[in-house]
Amino acid sequence: MKNNEHESAWAKSIPIKEQMHIVSRLIGYAKPYWRHFIVAIVLAALVSVVNIMLPMILSDYMDNYLKVGRADLKIMWFFAALYFFAMITRAVMQFFQAYLYSMGAEYMLESVRRQLFEKLHHFGMRFYDQVPSGSILSRLTNDTMSFSTFWQLFSSLIVALFSVISSVIAMFFLNAKVAIWLLILLPLLVVTIWYYQRYSSKVYRRMRERLSELNARLSEAITGISIIQQFRQEKRMNHEFDDTNSAYFKSRQAMIRVNSLLLSPLIDLFYSLGVIFVLTLFGVRGLNGFVPAGMIYAFVTYLNNLFNPMTSMMDNLSDFQEGIVSGSRVMKLMASDTAVPQQKPVSGRDISNGRIEFKHVSFSYDGETPILDDISFVAEPGQTVALVGETGSGKSSIINVLMRFYEFQSGQVLIDDHDIREYDYATLRHKMGLVLQEPFLFYGTVASNIRMFDQSISDQQVRAAAEFVNAGEMIESLPKGYDSKVIERGNGYSSGQKQLISFARTVVTDPKILILDEATANIDTETEQEIQKSLAKLQSGRTTIAIAHRLSTIQNADLILVLRQGKIIERGTNDELMAQKGAYYDMIQLQNTAHLD
Repeated sequence: MKNNEHESAWAKSIPIKEQMHIVSRLIGYAKPYWRHFIVAIVLAALVSVVNIMLPMILSDYMDNYLKVGRADLKIMWFFAALYFFAMITRAVMQFFQAYLYSMGAEYMLESVRRQLFEKLHHFGMRFYDQVPSGSILSRLTNDTMSFSTFWQLFSSLIVALFSVISSVIAMFFLNAKVAIWLLILLPLLVVTIWYYQRYSSKVYRRMRERLSELNARLSEAITGISIIQQFRQEKRMNHEFDDTNSAYFKSRQAMIRVNSLLLSPLIDLFYSLGVIFVLTLFGVRGLNGFVPAGMIYAFVTYLNNLFNPMTSMMDNLSDFQEGIVSGSRVMKLMASDTAVPQQKPVSGRDISNGRIEFKHVSFSYDGETPILDDISFVAEPGQTVALVGETGSGKSSIINVLMRFYEFQSGQVLIDDHDIREYDYATLRHKMGLVLQEPFLFYGTVASNIRMFDQSISDQQVRAAAEFVNAGEMIESLPKGYDSKVIERGNGYSSGQKQLISFARTVVTDPKILILDEATANIDTETEQEIQKSLAKLQSGRTTIAIAHRLSTIQNADLILVLRQGKIIERGTNDELMAQKGAYYDMIQLQNTAHLD
């Protein structure tokens, strides 16, 4: 039932009003490059003028010179040169018209993609919790790429509009009665275009959603390849991918059927009917008098000039529907309000001591299910506060709130006795150092990963930071030292090496507050001893909030908070909590027993 509901939701065609809104938004993105489009439109108008002249040149030559025997060699060369010059002029104008229009579309595409990428970095973590990475990737690549071809429709529309107007005017100039009969075909053409636009939007919307699902499958399969192979999930993944790929194939198949029926074949049929009208009407007239051959040629040529751009425009209607659907998806992404929590910074506000206080803080990720319930504690400058508890108890949520990754619903978070919302993000990010359980390294070098591509941080500061956290010797032992290459996620480096690099990255900005999210959880026991030495130096003189996986690492903490289901059930030093023989005592005993086993 859910699948049917999902299908029907995506099967709906996009209302005309919404389509026009999307088009207006896209035109807004193209405004900075209006010169390209204006010149292209002017050239399209000039091309249509030349298209009127070309049949007239040949018609004049056929009826006034060739038919009556006045076409000597000089006249022949004159008309040939005139026709050749007009053709060359048209070709040059068509080149610049297509080039300028396409470049304007490409500039717009580059601008939209840049804005969308920037927007993605302003979304809060809640957005990434809800939207698959494959879907985001599809919108940033496939959907934005559709804009480029989408704009070709407008180019075809402009050319078709000028061509229709010029051809109709020329046909009325030659023979008004025949031209009026031919205009009967135009309403049929308009109805065909309207029906195609209405029906195809459903097909294209379904196709784009299937493509998004396909990208999500690919992203999941590539990211989790080691787990897939480890648990022998290849067959299941292949089966699921086949289902998704088959659904995408069927949606593409439906698109091809629609295009095959309603695009070029129908336009060609209308063109053929137009030629039949011309030949019939002039044929009837020829029974009672003389019909110049040049006029018939000119009429057929103008008819061709009228319908040929229509064929191109109808072909591009598929791109229009793809662009409309892609545009709706991108616009929804651009209009999303899942932004990072809003700050109300006070000018000059800075973090100088690093005192942290939570006052009756409650928090929920979805606004319904409580994750933190009435959390209150104080971390004085230079102190270490450790958070312990079972999985799902709220440890990481406290850090998410403190780092302003998520907005809390009630209570107050103070830093140096000021509301956390009174600091701008630049100050918070600079004065808070975060060390994750699984450090993320970027493409580049070891040095660039320590300075995080901030060129204001000198090589000397990079080395000093590495030496401070006992990472200098390890880095110097690498083939190229600080210039050693780092590939995706730091593959090729051990967990301990990556963690030491992340320590150096954190300390190089000299933060006042240090946040450790199970920083030693993935480190072997031998490496942990070296890491602990680095951590001790890193924590010195800084207020530290640490999530502890191995309880032995936080026994010297100034304050230990024991959490369960989002509440603090115990608090105190290691000795105080052990004396209480409560939840913390049980956790210590359990880990000691597991260690002995």
